[in-house]
Amino acid sequence: MNAMSLDHDDNIVKHQTPTRDAFLGGRLFIAQPRKGFRAGLDSVLLGASARRADGSLLDLGSGVGTAALVALAHNPAIVATLADNDPEMLALAEQNIAANGFATRARTALADATASAAVRRAAGLLPNAHATVIANPPFFATGRGTVSGERGRAAARHMDVAGLDRWVRTAAGCGTADGEVIFVLPAESLGLLLAAFEARLGAVTVLPLSPRPGLPASRVFVRGIKQSRAPLTVLAGRPIHGAEGNGFSPEIEPVLRGEQRFVW
Repeated sequence: MNAMSLDHDDNIVKHQTPTRDAFLGGRLFIAQPRKGFRAGLDSVLLGASARRADGSLLDLGSGVGTAALVALAHNPAIVATLADNDPEMLALAEQNIAANGFATRARTALADATASAAVRRAAGLLPNAHATVIANPPFFATGRGTVSGERGRAAARHMDVAGLDRWVRTAAGCGTADGEVIFVLPAESLGLLLAAFEARLGAVTVLPLSPRPGLPASRVFVRGIKQSRAPLTVLAGRPIHGAEGNGFSPEIEPVLRGEQRFVW
């Protein structure tokens, strides 16, 4: 994912010049802040995990929109809503939608995933409206992990247990009756995420990803289906890299190149 400079007015992202990064082997170019949270592996795999070939997709906490745009690139019949509570990130998301040719298939919504149902509805997040809901919520429960000195990065990486539960509640509420909800989080958050998923969704499926073969999982993808009664499934883990070197594993490399979806 090569980064190139992007000449832009600083009022889009305060005190920063955004970069312009290539994704899916150059099929997408994404403007994003040079510092703070930057989309990468998780965003690509999350967007490539969407199984529904049509209908509406909601990217909850979309940031600059990378995951949603990956999903749009893989599934030409879907439309997407990119929802975030940061207007600066949504400004970049709108730019990325237009620059990648998705203006007729995507819109943004300034919305907080933890807000009340009435507030979310007023912001454009409608209940029972999306066949797929994807999210890469803040990384660690409050008090865990390393808090960045940069305010924006710290806010993007931390929330409490109740906050994570509200994210899942919102995602499930926005999904259609048979819709899929997909989250990605660090592996240490799996217990909290499973509790929130199993309270609202069925057919919950867990995919652990490890840095290399034989190592413990570092992140988990979790999918649930609204109104399903199917039991929990824990899949065999997959490595991100090979045993040696910096190259990606055969399961991951073609997804990052945009050659195939992330099937699990």
